[in-house]
Amino acid sequence: MNKPMPSKQIRSRNSKTTSPKTSPQKGGDQTSPLKVIPLGGLHEIGKNTCVFEYEDEIVLVDSGLAFPTDAMHGVNIVLPDIAYLKENAHKIKGLVVTHGHEDHIGGIPYHLKQFDIPVIYGPRLALALLGSKLDEAGLRNKTELRTVQPRDVITLGEHFSFEFIRNTHSMADSFTLAVTTPVGVVVFTGDFKFDHTPVDGENFDVQRLAEYGEKGVLCLFSDSTNAEVPGLCPSERSVYPNLDRVFSEAKGRLMVTTFASSVHRVNMILDLAQKHGRSVAVVGRSMLNVISHARNLGYVKCDESLFKSIQEVRNLPDKDVLILTTGSQGEPMAALSRISRREHRQIQVKPGDTIVFSANPIPGNTISVVNTIDRLMMQGANVIYGRRQGIHVSGHGCQEDHKLMLALTRPKFFVPVHGEHRMLIKHSQTAQMMGVPAENMLIIDNGHIVELRPDSISLGGNVQAGIELVDSSHSGTVQDTVLKERQQLAEDGVVTTAVAVGWDGKLATQPEVHIRGVATGVDDQRLQEKISETLQTVLEDRWDHYNNSDNGERSADWSGLKSRLERELRRTIRRELRCDPLLVFMFQPPVDADYKPETQNNGSLVTSRSSNGRSANGNGRSNGSKPSKATPKPSTQVETSGDSEKSSDPSKTTLDAEKRNPNRRRRTRPTARAAS
Repeated sequence: MNKPMPSKQIRSRNSKTTSPKTSPQKGGDQTSPLKVIPLGGLHEIGKNTCVFEYEDEIVLVDSGLAFPTDAMHGVNIVLPDIAYLKENAHKIKGLVVTHGHEDHIGGIPYHLKQFDIPVIYGPRLALALLGSKLDEAGLRNKTELRTVQPRDVITLGEHFSFEFIRNTHSMADSFTLAVTTPVGVVVFTGDFKFDHTPVDGENFDVQRLAEYGEKGVLCLFSDSTNAEVPGLCPSERSVYPNLDRVFSEAKGRLMVTTFASSVHRVNMILDLAQKHGRSVAVVGRSMLNVISHARNLGYVKCDESLFKSIQEVRNLPDKDVLILTTGSQGEPMAALSRISRREHRQIQVKPGDTIVFSANPIPGNTISVVNTIDRLMMQGANVIYGRRQGIHVSGHGCQEDHKLMLALTRPKFFVPVHGEHRMLIKHSQTAQMMGVPAENMLIIDNGHIVELRPDSISLGGNVQAGIELVDSSHSGTVQDTVLKERQQLAEDGVVTTAVAVGWDGKLATQPEVHIRGVATGVDDQRLQEKISETLQTVLEDRWDHYNNSDNGERSADWSGLKSRLERELRRTIRRELRCDPLLVFMFQPPVDADYKPETQNNGSLVTSRSSNGRSANGNGRSNGSKPSKATPKPSTQVETSGDSEKSSDPSKTTLDAEKRNPNRRRRTRPTARAAS
């Protein structure tokens, strides 16, 4: 994250703008500031979440998710860190939704599990999709959903009113917000472009936007996604003739993938299917869900007879079949991705199929999409994709759209949002071209606190704004160490070392070393010898520091010894393997030693008999010899990167048995696997 910008107050040069009646601020300032705090959506694409705060009231605008990058191993979705919201949950008056895309509503069910939101206002389609999510999660009674119409004005708390101004986007029912506050009017564009020939005939309400510009807009927070792209974003309607050509030329079965939530595109595809006499099989849960709600609300209009099941279209000629599917972003579990891997139970690619990607990869998904296309082509499909085909247009405005937004609103201050850093910079340059002084703009990051007063904008510090990960079982705040360890496992594998030390300061048995996922060629015997040498050297060096206590009882700094052993082992392993695998260190002092291992990240590990790992001697057997008398072999106290958790009761039972019978040899050898 970039360092917060200096908290230097910026005074406006625009004296024409007026603002509503302000309330006094304690301490002599004219007003309390309006705080605008983005928790997601800046310097990235996705998880759009913004906090509007005035004194003791908070209103959220959108609460979205993002998809993981390739480096986020084991992560399904990414959410904004909401520690600030949990700390201030008592201030939350409600949430306002601009539209129903996942990067704007996908995080709401997860957040409702952690704090209450009294009411959620939003468009019909967005709340229909959100309602399904809440029903599925059993959270419908945690909040109240209230739909809005264009130009509706709603009040939340004592300090906020929101007017919903219809805009145009790739999804129906999308709004720009005019937020009236004690310090002035703030326009929050949401996702937008100026589509002058929209598919549904619902034009951007530029008249209402211009009226706010005439009255005075204190600050504009504007979508920056296509800030690098010159010109005006093409109309959604421009895709129709190119898709029509594809439908006409396809002689066999046709598959089309697009964003499920792009209702206008989906409606266009269904219309073309009806025109060309193709029955439609819809594949993918999200696609089925969106089409169902869009049809119920009248955004998608087609005959029920158009739809067939997968089983039914199998019996139709290929030229009469359209499969509309998810997977335009190469998502691993999406239908088209599974089809490309030959893992779909009902659909297989065959020569003569035409597969259309009516979507461009969003940042971070390019490799996944390309791999999916390659797999489909290798199975004989004709895949149509790419910008030159004219089968996709963006739902986000380009530079001329941004200029028009600035011209209509004429803001005093400007903050580009919703985009990566270069996009924010480019958008700010466009704003300067439109007459906004450079000193009246801020480039901010997630967690920065923008403080607005009638005549100034400033940065008021920052709040915690990391990320949270969600996998199939739980969610939790991501720590850098967790992702680094996962990346380390993926790149360099793992080495597990088990060591037992006796009261005499010597190894009780040969250390056990197990290697998994290490690609480099290694002499197992040499590695075993080097590890033993390292351990013995450390023990000889450290044991002189350990003395019997005055009362004759034995004592030792076992934790300090463990840390030193692990540190030296890591150096030896890096040197010998010439890579940096994750080290899982299992350390066992004598049974009667006073030793309590530490824990980290709740990351308990357990030991089990290895089924596919290889030991350092290369034969899958333990290198350990029979333990010396009264000294057990390594137990299940496992150390990962210097920390550990105690073993489960069965392991403790084994240790007790060994203590009673020190000559009893354990048959299982310790290896490590991450606990689920």
